[in-house]
Amino acid sequence: MGGAVSAGEDNDDLIDNLKEAQYIRTERVEQAFRAIDRGEYYLEGYRDNAYKDLAWKHGNIHLSAPCIYSEVMEALKLLPGLSFLNLGSGTGYLSTMVGLILGPFGINHGIELHSDVVEYAKEKLEYFIKQSDSFDKFEFCEPSFVVGNCLEIASDSPQYDRIYCGAGVQKDHENYMKILLKLGGILVMPIEDQLTQIQRTGQNTWESKNILAVSFAPLMQPNKNDNQKSDTVSLPPNSVRNLQDLARIYIRRTLRNRINEEMQDKGIPPKAPPKRKRRRCRRRRINTYVFVGNQLIPQPLDSDDDEKIEEDGKEDEKDHNEAMKAEEPPPNQLREKILSLPLPESLKAYLTYYREK
Repeated sequence: MGGAVSAGEDNDDLIDNLKEAQYIRTERVEQAFRAIDRGEYYLEGYRDNAYKDLAWKHGNIHLSAPCIYSEVMEALKLLPGLSFLNLGSGTGYLSTMVGLILGPFGINHGIELHSDVVEYAKEKLEYFIKQSDSFDKFEFCEPSFVVGNCLEIASDSPQYDRIYCGAGVQKDHENYMKILLKLGGILVMPIEDQLTQIQRTGQNTWESKNILAVSFAPLMQPNKNDNQKSDTVSLPPNSVRNLQDLARIYIRRTLRNRINEEMQDKGIPPKAPPKRKRRRCRRRRINTYVFVGNQLIPQPLDSDDDEKIEEDGKEDEKDHNEAMKAEEPPPNQLREKILSLPLPESLKAYLTYYREK
């Protein structure tokens, strides 16, 4: 599934294409997509395809097409502080983007059938927290992942404000999914080859809306144990943050706000200018026809404008490459501000989440 938009040269280029095709429609969703590089969730050797609008699968690891994730993020209508459950959380790519919107007081849970994929998701999450500058630009709701079948969730599990299921749901399981949803909540899932948004409007009432025609692999049915019973899955507990963690959140928020105020006072725009996209040029040809025996054969000839078009394309590419070389990564101002504080080194390390850069 996918191929709805042109391939990008990098993550920003892909997001530009998704915006142009109206798959990404809100600033909040755009910021989350730009902050998480899709290529980081691919295995080495497969990243050439990361910025194509195509699904990718290797063993148990799977990523849906970018256009699908875009529609899901928009349909969920995410807000800070909400609770989110990802059924079939996979690599954690979607859950990490969701966490950037939920903020530190949301709940972000995922359940994944394959233990090796959960380990992969945890590795990618740790890399994002420790290495990505995007982590310091947002207040983050860290996802928690558990191994299990999403059709075996314990009956005493809490309900959620937002739910996404990343596998095809059979009609028989539709009500099971709906019961996991809080009143007023939104469930997005593929059912009967349609990506569907379901909103719970009452105790026993729902409103459904088809979003997009899709093709998903079906949910795996639960395995029975020797006693012919399924093993129930307990979701992560909804723990309350301790005072030390809350202090870190508010200190970082205060420093981030101060940085923004200082930038405004200096007249520095808060957002970087959009990346200049490379002009893509195609050779144009004029067909002429010649007789060979008694057959009329088309003979492609270069037009008079071909050389000029190619020269213009080379000049654009040269300018683009020079601009990219001259461009230096912006400093991590929050980190610099924390490290400049007159605090013990251990406390500075805590405030930076022990990040190395």
